[in-house]
Amino acid sequence: MNIIVCIKQVPDSSRVKVDPKTSTLVRAGVPSILNPYDHFALCQALKIKQKTGATVTVLSMGPNQAQSVIRMALALGADKGILLSDRAFAGSDTWATSYALATAIKKIGSYDLVMCGQMAIDGDTAQTGPGIAYHLGIPQITFCDNIDTAEGKVIVRKIIDGGHQIMEADLPALVTMTMPFDYVASYPSFLGAFRAQNKVSLTWTAADIGADPKKLGLDGSPTRVDRIFPPPARPKGQIFNAGAGELADKVLEILAKEEII
Repeated sequence: MNIIVCIKQVPDSSRVKVDPKTSTLVRAGVPSILNPYDHFALCQALKIKQKTGATVTVLSMGPNQAQSVIRMALALGADKGILLSDRAFAGSDTWATSYALATAIKKIGSYDLVMCGQMAIDGDTAQTGPGIAYHLGIPQITFCDNIDTAEGKVIVRKIIDGGHQIMEADLPALVTMTMPFDYVASYPSFLGAFRAQNKVSLTWTAADIGADPKKLGLDGSPTRVDRIFPPPARPKGQIFNAGAGELADKVLEILAKEEII
């Protein structure tokens, strides 16, 4: 079995701020990390590898500095890494990004399962994974927190409002992974990092994958980000110290004032 995991280098969202004058993200001095949802997807792929002997290839798109997340994935246990890096990719929205990644997957050739994180924490759109499935013409199951394979099928637990569904799809298929609340990320060991030095890591340009330049970058992106802004600050809450009966009356008073009741 051949598994391809799409990963992304993102700024640590806990450290990112928005410039109030330009309405853009302030990335200076903000460390870059492996997108947490992609990290979880990779670890699930490695569990399948351990169980079945599958080959795991990681695929990313970004500037040359994104090689750091490729190296991390190789140190965790992935077999091969590919980075799409070319000025032609700059400014790609989720549609153009999914086209580029799908085109690279077609160049890789043999694959059974494509795995992605639910979304990237620097965009929160959850559109790239489904876009890849569309371009490849394969079934997809999204928002899964557990995955297994058996007899040419992928079997997942898909999170839905109020519970979950157990679903399966014939391979090849694409699955996007969301993290359970109790998930704790694993990181490479020293031995894993040492062994990763001998693994294959490639860099492909738009020409290498045979991508249509008109479908990449800003020219190939039907959406534009007008501005980015933080949500308004919430007003401070009120704290009341009183007996249960008095507190209940106070709650009713507030609800009536807000015309909720």
